[in-house]
Order: sequence, then structure tokens, then C-alpha cells
Amino acid sequence: MAGLTAAALAVVGFLAYQASANAPSKADLAAPGTTVSPAPSSSTAVPPKGTTPSKNVTALPQNSGVGPRVVYSLSAKRVWLVGTKTLKGLPPRTFEVMPSTVSPKPGNYAVTSRAASVPGSDGVPIEHVVRFATVDSVTIGFSAAVNGKLASPDPNKRTGGIRMKREDGNALWAFATIGSKIVVVQ
Repeated sequence: MAGLTAAALAVVGFLAYQASANAPSKADLAAPGTTVSPAPSSSTAVPPKGTTPSKNVTALPQNSGVGPRVVYSLSAKRVWLVGTKTLKGLPPRTFEVMPSTVSPKPGNYAVTSRAASVPGSDGVPIEHVVRFATVDSVTIGFSAAVNGKLASPDPNKRTGGIRMKREDGNALWAFATIGSKIVVVQ
């Protein structure tokens, strides 16, 4: 009996090691080169003369929900991975995406299915497919082209693939499992 218990513990230990070795690190999930900017200390901050304040395009959109979620801004063509324990203490990872020709309406969604690799609806081999909506029979989801390109979709085809760079696809794949919250904002 002791031998069987020892063997079971060895298998569990090996599987735990294998899982931890394949888990993404904070560095993998954090945006490359991301730094935390301190908030202004008072409302009297004035931009230098002759300049206009710039809008921070990487700032998380207001009213984009709470809790762990993927935020997708249609107008900014950008995604944020927000609020996981893995990212605790770090700003949300954000990256640019190439929208599909068919877009979801703003609202709350959940990841409904995933695929490690498939051919895209445009014929391009894609990986880390995370699907979350359907619009007029077109499935909408995030993916990365295996060739690493972030090409504009053919405007004459109805496609639902929101493309990203491969490293961003890896981070989103690790983050957005089945049932994960997706918030689409204008």
C-alpha cells in the first residue's frame, strides 16, 4: 500500500511540475515595456506652455466593467487583459488588434469555445482561437496568424477573426478560458 501511495504522489508531483513549467509567467502576461505612471498629485497640474494634453490611448476605457475580463475597444482597435491574480500589482496588459469585417455589438460576452489551431475563415492558418460571439451567422473571436502577420481582412469577405500578434495571442490564450468575461466597448 505504501508503494502505491508513493507512486501516486510521484505522478501528482510530476504533473504539478509539468503544469507550472508550462504556465505563463507575469513577464509573459504583462505588456512588454509597460511601466506604471504615477497619478497626478493635484488638480493644478498644467501642461507645458504651447502643448496640449495628449489622450492616453492605452488607458483602460471607462465603464468597461469590473473583475477579471478581456476588454475589446472597437474604436481603439485594442484589447486589455484585466484583473487576474497573475497580473496583480501590474497594469493591465494591452495590445493593438486588427478588427474583422464583422464586429460584435458593445456589451458583455463570455468565451464559448477555443481552438489551439485551425484555418481562418480567410484561409490563413491561425492559432489560439478564443471565440465569444456570433453576428449574422459569423463567429467572432480572437486569434493570431501563424505567419505572425497582422494583415487587414479582405473587405469583400465576412470574417469574424480579430487578429493579434502571436505573443499577444499567447497571453490572451492563457488568460481567456471557457466562460471568461469579454467586454466589448465602442
